Amino acid sequence: MTKNGKHIAEKGEVESISYITSSTVKLAGLESANSDYIPSEHRDPKHALGTSGALFHMIKGSLGSGILSMPVAFKNGGLWVSFFCAIFIGVICTHCVHILVYCSQTLSKKVKQPSLGYAATAEAAFATGPKRLRKYSVIVREFVDSALMITYYFGCTVYIVFIAASFKQVIETYVDVSLNSRYYVLLTAVVIIPVGSVRYIKYLVPFSFIAILCLLFGCAFVLYDVFIDLPPIDSRPAFTSIQKLPLFYATVLFALEGIGTVFPIENVMKKPKHFLGCPGVLNASMILLIFLYVIMGFFGYLRYGDATEGSVTLNLGKTVAGEVVKLMVCLNVLFSFGLCFCVPCEVVWRKLESKVRKENKTIAYYVMRVSLIIGSICVASIVPELEPFVGLVGAICYSTLGLLFPALIELVTFWEDPDYMGPCRWVLYKNLFLVLMWLVALTAGTQASIATILESLA
Repeated sequence: MTKNGKHIAEKGEVESISYITSSTVKLAGLESANSDYIPSEHRDPKHALGTSGALFHMIKGSLGSGILSMPVAFKNGGLWVSFFCAIFIGVICTHCVHILVYCSQTLSKKVKQPSLGYAATAEAAFATGPKRLRKYSVIVREFVDSALMITYYFGCTVYIVFIAASFKQVIETYVDVSLNSRYYVLLTAVVIIPVGSVRYIKYLVPFSFIAILCLLFGCAFVLYDVFIDLPPIDSRPAFTSIQKLPLFYATVLFALEGIGTVFPIENVMKKPKHFLGCPGVLNASMILLIFLYVIMGFFGYLRYGDATEGSVTLNLGKTVAGEVVKLMVCLNVLFSFGLCFCVPCEVVWRKLESKVRKENKTIAYYVMRVSLIIGSICVASIVPELEPFVGLVGAICYSTLGLLFPALIELVTFWEDPDYMGPCRWVLYKNLFLVLMWLVALTAGTQASIATILESLA
């Protein structure tokens, strides 16, 4: 095994595995788990995240403005079919996160690392898995890294556009002023740079808490308007059509998806065992999320029917309630920026850290972080209509990262473990079903995104 970690070969069994984790320790490709090594005992306790903080972050990682699109998703699927299918999709999303984190924890012990990020987990799975797949470990790692970086970095750029547009609408409704939207984008730097510069995720807990409260208050205003005049349940169709069902599926999946923020949360927990299990951080957060999403979708569509807009806030019209909801959602996005921004920062820093002198690493880290923020602000000001194109990338990357890779990583990690694969290797068939769901999500999401792009260019 070479000391620089570029290539590791032990008796010809592990061909190559090269990855620097957040703790700057390179993976050591070992074939068997060391029962004496407990990864959580080797994590940095100084900046560790408590269980309640992890719960807030997990809720915030998936609870976003996508919840306001749930009524239109139900319009595409029908009232009762959407109700049961949304719960099923939520269970699938929860399961995919569960198997991914379980594989990461298992591989951390196998390769003797305190924690593994998403890309490192994928690489470790392939590098220590079946021999014929080991040569693909670096390719898999680079794909996951690139997908996370592109999706979340440009997603954060869309956040900036959204914040600027929301403030412009609210301010110019009550103040006699009219400025170009680019000025509002540049003004977001005043709040975005401080929020995005928070390095350690445990210090972002208050931001996640405030973001959750803002969105919940916004949803409460929406539901207040919804429940004022609810029609009978039988006034809406239980099912619409097969043609519209894939669009429902894609909308719900991407609204619930938050796979990129899972590892930054789990990897810094004081007690990572509390993430999985019953009730556990994962199960508790996802039960709450599924409940909120289904309630919003079901009653939002029941109230507005075929008049349901892409975001249910548009059904409120230009009322005080509508302006309050816009402001609350805007604040939710603002306070969510730091958590989502951790994903691209983690990817970029892993590439740069080894090239920076030890005494300059702290300064270099913050310079990198601020530079990325400024870059996203510049992109947002130059290309304010970036969202449709980011949606296309998200449709491809989110479905792949959220469904395909968890299934593949589980299969590769436990392929040679007959006890885990179960009778008749049922785990294989379960994961083939997840691959099928990925294909449907990929097709439906890409189709919907391309339609949005063509509409914006028309």
